[in-house]
Amino acid sequence: MTDVREITIAQVHESFKNGTLTASELAVTYLDRIARCDKSGPRINSTMALSPTAVEEASMLDVYLKEHGKLRGRLHGIPVLIKDQADTKGMVTTYGSAVAKNNIPDEDAFVVTKLKEAGAVVLGKTTTAEWASVWFSCNGATDYEFTKNPYNLGHDVGASSSGSGAAVAANFTILAVGEDTGGSIRVPSSFNNIVGLRPTPGLISRTGFCPLIKVQDTPGPMARTVTDCALMLDCMVGFDPRDDFTGFAATAAALGLPKGGSYAAHLEDGIAKIKGAKIGVVRQKFGPDSDPHCRATNEVVNAAIDKLRTAGTTFVDVHIENLDHYMKFPLTYLQQSRSDINSFLATKPDLPPDLADIVPATSDKPYMKTTCDMAHGPLDPRSDPSYVDRILQRGEFRRAVDCVFASLGLDALALPDVRVPPPPLEDAMSGRFMGDDGVEDFPTNTFFASVTLHPAISVPAGFTSDGLPVGMELIALEHQEQSLLELAYGVESIVGARKAPPGLI
Repeated sequence: MTDVREITIAQVHESFKNGTLTASELAVTYLDRIARCDKSGPRINSTMALSPTAVEEASMLDVYLKEHGKLRGRLHGIPVLIKDQADTKGMVTTYGSAVAKNNIPDEDAFVVTKLKEAGAVVLGKTTTAEWASVWFSCNGATDYEFTKNPYNLGHDVGASSSGSGAAVAANFTILAVGEDTGGSIRVPSSFNNIVGLRPTPGLISRTGFCPLIKVQDTPGPMARTVTDCALMLDCMVGFDPRDDFTGFAATAAALGLPKGGSYAAHLEDGIAKIKGAKIGVVRQKFGPDSDPHCRATNEVVNAAIDKLRTAGTTFVDVHIENLDHYMKFPLTYLQQSRSDINSFLATKPDLPPDLADIVPATSDKPYMKTTCDMAHGPLDPRSDPSYVDRILQRGEFRRAVDCVFASLGLDALALPDVRVPPPPLEDAMSGRFMGDDGVEDFPTNTFFASVTLHPAISVPAGFTSDGLPVGMELIALEHQEQSLLELAYGVESIVGARKAPPGLI
């Protein structure tokens, strides 16, 4: 059977063309690997429902290639897994909730349709945190079984695109769809030593995704390499008349983006680009070295920065006034998420119409506190007296960040995605990340780009001394996804931190 570990899109397509591999063989190999390592054996538990037609669909692509002598699309025969937050026709889609264990959509999410049109083979669904709102991987749809980190089975994978991150890292697929509201692509990417891009909201349609905060929500690609991430992005972006946020995608296209017709068109220039780049380091969001977990993360990120500086990259420390306040206060989970999720539930006649009827007001699981609180927030966010001020301060923060870029001539900002490595599974129940005031305070830095609505990418930075992955996040300005990917390619090439999980064969 073909060894699919660390295989890339380009390698697969070359094998298709020279006849040494078929799409159906590739699909069978991945499904076998999922059966051996995800559903049994180490039981990573990254996948949910699997497609009963994936091999048949792959075989049809084999016939197409044989008859036409060319690939059907940019992702011809490439296996993809879909976060269980997105509707997938004919497959159980749970949104991370036990209430939807029998929910089978009759229509694909817009992005799933686009991927299929590009020739991708959907293998199945991946685990997502409860209503995509929890920092740990367990959820009601899996009876609160964790998704295990492929690098250390006793540690978590991050959320809420938990399964997508773990499945890509463990070589259960080549690509996976994630979704990011406050960090749900970047945290699992950091914790699983993969590449994950959060594009500007509106570049990719959210139609068919259960929302969390509509203005911040965005699907995005997750892959083992920057190149594959860029190639996947090509097949996800575009205007959707059912999602008015995608006017942003239409604007990008009108500006001639991506240059060269693909986000991967100029990636090889990324090495020279990162060597000549000026990057602002957000030292304010590095954890204290007095904390051993933060120190371990800092050491990895600083070592990556040192490698890049030696190669020629200019790094300058930046300071943003009131940064801690701006990264928290403009968030509207407790004011807006119930309303946004309810608008989606209204399209699902077989599910309860109100999140408050699904999620209890309190839970014995500490990691569920934010979910419980948001489920019982206002039906109309405008009824919360702080709502307007939160929205206004989001704009203030964005303008402040834009001015930092302009005044210092920066190409990107850099910081750890999360201030600590992947936590042990028991920390979900220990209350480790609960503040003294009873409010959850998970040490993520991903709220930065989520609040400003800037594009951001997580790139592997390395491993702690005990083998846990650490990612470095790069943040750019609006419409700079292509530049961001090129910089990330340079980081990937110079730092070289991606490694397959040991022991998973």
